[in-house]
Amino acid sequence: MPAVSSLSNGGKVKHFIGGMALAIGLACAGCSFRPAGPLQHDSKDVDRDNAEFVRVNLNMRAGDLRIDPGTDKLASATFDYNVAEWKPEVTYSSSAGVGSLTITQPGHSSSHLSNTRNDWNIRLNQGVPLEFHVHMGAGDANLNLGGLTLQRVELEMGAGDLNMDLRGSPKTSYDLKIRGGAGDATINLPDSAGVDGTATGGIGDISVAGLHQDGHRYYNDALGKSNVTIHMDIQAGVGDLHLISGK
Repeated sequence: MPAVSSLSNGGKVKHFIGGMALAIGLACAGCSFRPAGPLQHDSKDVDRDNAEFVRVNLNMRAGDLRIDPGTDKLASATFDYNVAEWKPEVTYSSSAGVGSLTITQPGHSSSHLSNTRNDWNIRLNQGVPLEFHVHMGAGDANLNLGGLTLQRVELEMGAGDLNMDLRGSPKTSYDLKIRGGAGDATINLPDSAGVDGTATGGIGDISVAGLHQDGHRYYNDALGKSNVTIHMDIQAGVGDLHLISGK
């Protein structure tokens, strides 16, 4: 289907970008930038227990996040960072069959530092039902979630690009909620499950492939034929949104 533009006035973009540039310039006036420290590497494994359901909370202020399926543990993660105070805090607890895994970047964004690096690579168990809550400030996210057992996915991004792959054969229906900031987003959806929901853009285009459109509503051919449905609620910010089903 043709791209659907949510931008009606190019002057708005110029005005927005100009305002952003001015704000950044004023915020950085008088700043003295210093280099970050040496690169550090940490790893953390979280053993799988008898929890029947796990909530995963990821809170990253600045950096790049990657999530993949594929570990016998509940989670296996590696972290590479060069700001000492950014060492991630990993906690896990479970009660009454419900687990809670939280990974948090402490400290602040340290905008006065130059050449910073903060990479999280997280592998998760494919058999444990998971509910995701991801909060990102500035950075890119590559989320390969289609091979996981998803119960819910919620994502909030500040500034950065998003690549989310949900392709696979989900066993149960779930909700997908995304709130975008500044950056492009590409979301790959399965064609083996029904897809239905709304997507709106701020400043940028929405393009779709393998989906039907009715106003702000988008749905695929499997809707009503499959027993599983992904319910979308997507609000993009500044940047293009690409929704792709089945490719």
